[in-house]
Amino acid sequence: MNWRVAIAETAATFDVAPGEAVLQAAMRQGVALKHECTFGGCGTCRVKVLEGKVAYEEMPLALSPEEAAAGYALMCQARALSDLVISTGPRAQVPAPQLCTAVMRGTRQLATNIVQLNLEIEADDFDYVPGQHMNILLDDGGARSFSMASVRGPGNAVDFHVRQIPGGRFTSQALPRLAPGDRLAVEAPLGEFRLQNDDYRQLLFVATGTGIAPIKCMLESLLDDPDCPPVSLYWGMRNEADLYLAGEIAGWGDRLYEFNFVPVLSRAGDAWSGRRGHVQDAVAQDFGDLSDHSIYLCGSPSMIADAKRRFAALSASLDHIHADGFSFHHEVAA
Repeated sequence: MNWRVAIAETAATFDVAPGEAVLQAAMRQGVALKHECTFGGCGTCRVKVLEGKVAYEEMPLALSPEEAAAGYALMCQARALSDLVISTGPRAQVPAPQLCTAVMRGTRQLATNIVQLNLEIEADDFDYVPGQHMNILLDDGGARSFSMASVRGPGNAVDFHVRQIPGGRFTSQALPRLAPGDRLAVEAPLGEFRLQNDDYRQLLFVATGTGIAPIKCMLESLLDDPDCPPVSLYWGMRNEADLYLAGEIAGWGDRLYEFNFVPVLSRAGDAWSGRRGHVQDAVAQDFGDLSDHSIYLCGSPSMIADAKRRFAALSASLDHIHADGFSFHHEVAA
């Protein structure tokens, strides 16, 4: 028998067949549920199950056991075991995506395998909120996704941090051949990873790798803001040479309220005098109670999964943990 799913916020309903993923059923019947990667890596399709039960063929990486126990579920992987009532939460107020052209203005090598790409978006009404990302559309119909790494500049100029993947069709093949003035087809802005501007809790940002890009954009939007709450940023990298933004970030100390920046290296050399190990472990060592923090996680899905578990044990509110599984969403799924 089929199960009936109702969305609390809109009263929309749809049927789910036995063994069918809830998101797949919604898409099949024209019911909009937010989603991105569709295989449990990014967490975008997270909802709260108000009534009923779901199960998984395999627990998705972007859903922690603590979240599941609190009633959260990922619709791309969840199978209904009964009729469901789900809450998608308040709809994010973000600009609508559009198809447009981006002009390449230049590149700059930030680290051994990380390039800063500067694009100018050719659209009069283009806008985005810090945390969102863009799809670069490829000739074969595929796409590659990158987060905005800067607030919008004059002429719709935007920076992106691109990790060059060996053999990558865009990052290692197309990107090195781009010249200033070349045009790219893009879709932007996308995603709902963003600052919750109505939340005045202390801010804790945790990033690994180029997951720092959307967080940099968020923090730039808070510079010199008199209402900015206390801000802590923990950034995990392998070695000191990888900390391509460390100098710029350190300079934000006078422009963000009670700003605390902690770089953490997992493969530090003997000369490194800072923190070592995994970035989520450093946070757990420094905070005994995270109940009054809004937490933003961006980077490897394994870091995010472990951080959610560790931080829940430190009384972090699951309603105030916001995450973007950067590797899955931005490098693989696209």
